[in-house]
Amino acid sequence: MSAIERDRGFVPVADPAPLGLAAFALTTFLLSGHNASFIPDAVWIGAALFYGGLIQLLAGMWEFRNRNVFGATAFSTYGGFWLSLGVFVTFISMSKSFAGLLQGSDVDNSLAWFLLAFAIFNTYMLFWATRVSIAVTLVFLTLEITEILLVIGFFRLGDGMSPYWLHVGGWAGIVTALVAWYTSAAGVVNGMSAKAVLPVGRPLWGEVPVVVTESPTARRTPA
Repeated sequence: MSAIERDRGFVPVADPAPLGLAAFALTTFLLSGHNASFIPDAVWIGAALFYGGLIQLLAGMWEFRNRNVFGATAFSTYGGFWLSLGVFVTFISMSKSFAGLLQGSDVDNSLAWFLLAFAIFNTYMLFWATRVSIAVTLVFLTLEITEILLVIGFFRLGDGMSPYWLHVGGWAGIVTALVAWYTSAAGVVNGMSAKAVLPVGRPLWGEVPVVVTESPTARRTPA
């Protein structure tokens, strides 16, 4: 904590990044397992609404409290991602009037555009993740690959083609979940230890954050 922050009475909360990463990882694993065709459908929806959605959104709000712009933006956005996706699929499944707005291949194409929009967001977050740590960079890199593969897969489904690319995207999502789980685990154990137990790697460029060995999405030192 800087002298300016102490003078202003700034007291950070416990690092919410491991929680946000764990929520993201578990929900990604469940949906990706379904896309890869070895986990039944619908089991991921509850997790999307409450764990990947609500809990990750709360982690983002706590990152705002910790003045971590990167973590706040990432967790809040992907909390919103899971809430939006869960609600969309729930409405499609349970509301005839809502489902009636989408005809034929509209559902697959809508999901493709939805994922494409988040892939655009993820692209610039991937660039800025390189200023955080190698572990966080790998989370966003594998997520970028997953989203692009799923975009291709859903557009192909909308054109009546095979779900092959959707399955490939599912397996890429499994890798994403594993990387996010590792980064979450590192944040938990490193935050409990005097020295880093699980390495997350240094930033690829830019000034090294003060707490890079403790927090997966470390707050940068004010200039």
